[in-house]
Amino acid sequence: MEIVILAVVIAVVLVGAVSGLVIGGRRKKQLPPAERPSATPTITTPPAEPRVGDEAETPRDESRRTIEEVDLPTAEAPAAPPAEAEPAPAAPEVEVPEPTEGRLVRLRARLARSQNALGKGLLTLLSREHLDEDTWEEIEDTLLTADVGVAPTQELVERLRERVRVLGTRTPQELRTLLREELLKLIATDAPRAVKTENGMETPAVVMVVGVNGTGKTTTTGKLARVLVADGKSVVLGAADTFRAAAADQLQTWGERVGARTVRGPEGGDPASIAFDAVKEGIAEHADVVLIDTAGRLHTKAGLMDELGKVKRVVEKQAPLDEVLLVLDATTGQNGLVQARVFAEVVNITGIVLTKLDGTAKGGIVVAVQRELGVPVKLIGLGEGPDDLAPFAPEAFVDALIGD
Repeated sequence: MEIVILAVVIAVVLVGAVSGLVIGGRRKKQLPPAERPSATPTITTPPAEPRVGDEAETPRDESRRTIEEVDLPTAEAPAAPPAEAEPAPAAPEVEVPEPTEGRLVRLRARLARSQNALGKGLLTLLSREHLDEDTWEEIEDTLLTADVGVAPTQELVERLRERVRVLGTRTPQELRTLLREELLKLIATDAPRAVKTENGMETPAVVMVVGVNGTGKTTTTGKLARVLVADGKSVVLGAADTFRAAAADQLQTWGERVGARTVRGPEGGDPASIAFDAVKEGIAEHADVVLIDTAGRLHTKAGLMDELGKVKRVVEKQAPLDEVLLVLDATTGQNGLVQARVFAEVVNITGIVLTKLDGTAKGGIVVAVQRELGVPVKLIGLGEGPDDLAPFAPEAFVDALIGD
């Protein structure tokens, strides 16, 4: 039985194989020649683009090139627009400072408004019918309150006592004349008050400005440059204050306003080196005066004061130092005298500049500082304006104190 089943299976397999061969043979029949694909494709020229209007014509055969055969134009970079020249910075307008002659007279009214307490107070006391001891004590208190100082006050009171006793009857005009004469004696000094701007040598006069912080040294140096330019001097400024931010910029601005050149260095640089260069430049430019602005320093700091002495020594290697001006804030009163003593020990102070004398300052500080240092007050500052620095004139100053 098994043999029969096996034979049937073999027969079925054989029949399937024969059927597959017959079907495969029919599929392999060749296509007719017309339907065979050509080995080389024929490229047909595309019709010409239709034309319009006057250009319309029968298309004709035209030679065609591939994109590889066409020379494309080289793209040129667009021409850059012409660079506009940056406008040169406008040169600062050079100002013509106000002449120094008569400045203090012009500022007399301003000085009188702030200082007349001293003069008028003394005139009122001296006008009393009976000048007893209490009155003279009030006169002394008035002078001391005005920062005249103890020794000058005692000297002035003794002279006033003697002259009033001799004078006898006192009219207001006589008292005014008397007080004016005695105050002039108190303020007078044999030392010249003009800032030294000529030394009789081929080198320029060298002026160094010193003082403590906050007295207005840089501003005073700039205003002094205006004073000198107004007097017909050529000036070179040395910005040796390298510790205060923008001090050199401030000084340069002052210089540019009057056409004075400023020599400066890096912030925090060696002030002695800058002072040296300023004098060197002044000699090269044949300037009349070199003004050196130094850094403010505390009079109690020995190191800073020693550095100021170094600046002085270095400057003198180039040219003699003709002036050392000490700038004092007149509102500090007797404290300014302490500062003055210390500076006088380090550098040879030749003159005093009193700033802020138009504020709450007492006029007596002029007397006290001259007596303390033995040097004259040469300049006084009477305001914030650029031309409010004036040469000190004792007669105009006293007239402002006591009024008309």
